[in-house]
Amino acid sequence: MIKPLLALLFLSTAVIAVEQPPNFIVINIDDLGYADIGPFGSTLNRTPNLDRMAAEGMKLTCHYAAPVCSPSRSALMTGCYPKRVLPIPGVLFPAGAVGLNPKETTVAEVLKEKGYSTACVGKWHLGDQPEFLPTSQGFDHYLGIPYSNDMGTAAEGSKSDLGERLPNRPATASAAALKASQGDDETGLKGNAQPPLPLVEDGKVISGVPQDTHQQLVEIYTKRALKFIEEKKDKPFFLYLPHNAVHFPLYPGKAFHGKSKNGLLGDWVEEVDWSVGQVLDAVRRLKLEHKTLVIFTSDNGGTQRSVNAPLRGHKGSTLEGGMRVPTIAWWPGHVPAGTNTEEITSMMDILPTFAALNGAALPNHKIDGGDLSPILLGKAGAKSPHDVFYYFRGFTLEAIRQGAWKLQLTGSGKPGAKGKKAPVAKFPQLFDLKVDIGEANDVSSQHAEVVERLQKLAQSMDTDLGTKEVGPGCRELGRVKNPEPLIHHDGSIREAFR
Repeated sequence: MIKPLLALLFLSTAVIAVEQPPNFIVINIDDLGYADIGPFGSTLNRTPNLDRMAAEGMKLTCHYAAPVCSPSRSALMTGCYPKRVLPIPGVLFPAGAVGLNPKETTVAEVLKEKGYSTACVGKWHLGDQPEFLPTSQGFDHYLGIPYSNDMGTAAEGSKSDLGERLPNRPATASAAALKASQGDDETGLKGNAQPPLPLVEDGKVISGVPQDTHQQLVEIYTKRALKFIEEKKDKPFFLYLPHNAVHFPLYPGKAFHGKSKNGLLGDWVEEVDWSVGQVLDAVRRLKLEHKTLVIFTSDNGGTQRSVNAPLRGHKGSTLEGGMRVPTIAWWPGHVPAGTNTEEITSMMDILPTFAALNGAALPNHKIDGGDLSPILLGKAGAKSPHDVFYYFRGFTLEAIRQGAWKLQLTGSGKPGAKGKKAPVAKFPQLFDLKVDIGEANDVSSQHAEVVERLQKLAQSMDTDLGTKEVGPGCRELGRVKNPEPLIHHDGSIREAFR
C-alpha cells in the first residue's frame, strides 16, 4: 500500500506537493569510473559505505553526465543540456572571462524560493570570477576550489601525483603577462600560465593549496559539510558536495595513503567512501534519514586509470564509458531499498526532480530535464522523461539514443589490438545497448530503418542547439571584462603574481 505522503507524490510528475519538503544532498565525485565502487562492480576498491547506501537505496545504472567537468556541472545546476547554458568547447579555467550566466536559474535558487538553506562545499567549475561563484548563483555559503585541482602550479604539486618530485622553479611571470599569452581564449589560463590553487570561502580566498592542504581536501570538505548539516537540521536544506577527488593529481589523505590494493586511485576512492559514510551517519544520527534524499554521482566517466567496465571508453568521449556514471539515490522509507533502474536519467533531471518533490516552481525558461520522482519512489511503470537523449561533446552532437538504440554519429571507433594502430572508424555506428552495453558490435547494416530514424532526430537538433556550431536555442554565457586570477595574498604568491 502506498503511504499517504507517497500518494501525494504520485499525483503529478509536474508539481508535487509534500507535507514535509525533504532535505537534499548531492555528492558529486570528479572522474570516478563506472566500476570504481563496489555497488557497480569494483573488486579492487573497498567501499563499504557506498555498498550500504546502494543496499538501502536505488542504483541508477543508466545515469548520464557529460564527457568533461564544467558541462556536466552546468547540467546539474540548471536542468538543461550543457550546450544550452554553457556553450564552450571544453571546460573553464582560472581567470576565465566567461562562466555560467548569473541570469540562469540554478537548483539552489529554485530551492531558496521554498525557504531552503543552501551550501556548496568543494569544486565549482562554472566560473571563478565573483559574478560566477556559488554565492552569486543561489548558495548561501561556499567553501572550495573553484575549478579542477590540476589547474595550479607545478611547484605546489598541481601537475603531479602525491609522492612525485616537484620542480624546483618558482613562478616568474606576472599574471598579466601570462594571461596575455593566452590570446583571445575567454575560457581562462592554461598549463604553466595558471596561478596557485586558491581555497575560497564565500567569495574570499582564504589560503593557497600546497601539497599538504591538497592531501586534506576530502577531510576539509567533509567537516564543513557535517557542520552545515548540524546547523541546518531544523529546517529544509540543500547541500551540494562536489569533491575534487578523484581527479588528477591524486592526493589521498594521510590516513588512507597506501592502504588500498589499487594505488593512489584506490586510496582516494576509499577516502571518498569514508566521506560518504560520515555524511550518511550524520543524517542518521540527527534522525533526518526519512526526510533527506541523498544522490551520489560522478561528473563524467573515469580516466584510463579508472575501471569503466563493462562500458567502453573513458572521460572525454561520448562512448558510454565517457558519460554514463555510477549513481545511487538514498532516502529510507521512500526510495525502495536494494533496487535499481535502467531507465535513462541524467544530471539535468536533478533540478526538476527536486522542484517536484517540494512543489517548487520551475524556471520560466526552457529546461531539458524531467522529473525522476516516480522512478526514485518506485512507482510501478515509471518511465524515463527522455524518449530521446543527445550526447554532446563540446559543440558537436556525436551520438543520439532512443530506447536501447544508440547511434554514434562521429567520435571514437573501435580500439586497435594492443600495440597496433586502431582502424579508421566508419560512421554512423549503431549499437543495441540492451544486449551490447560495451558498444562492441555495430549493427547499422542490419537496421537501416533505425539508423534513418535516429539520423532524422539528430538533424532536427540543428534548429535548437545545433549539431556542430552554437544553435539558436543556446543561451548567452556570463561574461566579465578584465578577469583576474584568484590569488591568496601571502608574500611569495604576491611577488610572483602581482
